[in-house]
Amino acid sequence: MSFQKAVGSVDVENFTRAPDDPALSVVIPVYNEEAGLAALFDRLYPALDALNLSYEVVFINDGSRDRSAAMLAQQFERRPDVTRVILFNGNFGQHRAILAGFEHCRGDRVVTLDADLQNPPEDIKLLLDAMDLGHDCVGSIRRDRQDAAWRRWASRAMNKLRHRLTGIVMTDHGSMLRAYSRNVVQLINQCNEMNTFIPALALQFSRNPTEVVVNHEERHAGESKYSFYSLVRLNFDLVTGFSLLPLQAFSMMGIVVSLLSGLLFVVLAARRLILGPEEGGVFTLFALMFLLMGLTLFGIGLLGEYIGRIYQEVRARPRYVINAVLERKRRT
Repeated sequence: MSFQKAVGSVDVENFTRAPDDPALSVVIPVYNEEAGLAALFDRLYPALDALNLSYEVVFINDGSRDRSAAMLAQQFERRPDVTRVILFNGNFGQHRAILAGFEHCRGDRVVTLDADLQNPPEDIKLLLDAMDLGHDCVGSIRRDRQDAAWRRWASRAMNKLRHRLTGIVMTDHGSMLRAYSRNVVQLINQCNEMNTFIPALALQFSRNPTEVVVNHEERHAGESKYSFYSLVRLNFDLVTGFSLLPLQAFSMMGIVVSLLSGLLFVVLAARRLILGPEEGGVFTLFALMFLLMGLTLFGIGLLGEYIGRIYQEVRARPRYVINAVLERKRRT
């Protein structure tokens, strides 16, 4: 595939597909999923075969420490015609694994899917049906989520905060089952930032996005790789990666606090001149001082997040390192 880049714009319409390129690519990141991979294989391939279109499945092993890599290699041996496996030499994270899948997939449509079977592979058809209606980016909304209560509460809270701060309309940003057109994937491949949130990035490039309701099942085996801290970090990266509003809001807060502090100083100075020295206001002043110190530390941390992102970008290190790619050689 090839594409042309012009100053100030990217032309992704003029790309050519090889005769053996599939109509659909399914990109699946894998990290320590040994317990559930067999069940995934048993459900995924029949669901894709039932679509009656050419497809490929691109697995990305994100530095698994169990037998996941070996099981993926075995699956490649069983279905080399439709299976490709990318093996990282370390753990680089779910979103970087998906970016690697985007850069290596060949399908005209690309679907991302988790390996834990919480999103049923059979629901891929729902996303493709929506794309048949002209949508180039299809998100999913999980029906009757089977996660713990704290995860559902945290997800709703983060969704509201993210929407207010970034303006990105995404009902369920935690659902990995999503579909993208080749044009959107090509644009995402043009982006070189180290840390990004792929669904939000795709929405910025999409011309006609939509969402569909899909089923959600209990995790087939193993444990979730996302802790509460990881979820908070993910949303913090999402906000700082797509909006300057936190910095701008903190700047406005600094102006307001400065004005109020100046007004308080004038009031206290006037009281001292009129009423003389007072002892009763000492603890109030301490409380005010601690409040200002807390705001200052929060501002330094917020500024550090943005500076940290800049630091990661200017180092220009590779986002991931591929150890090997298992795939059938293309016909020439």
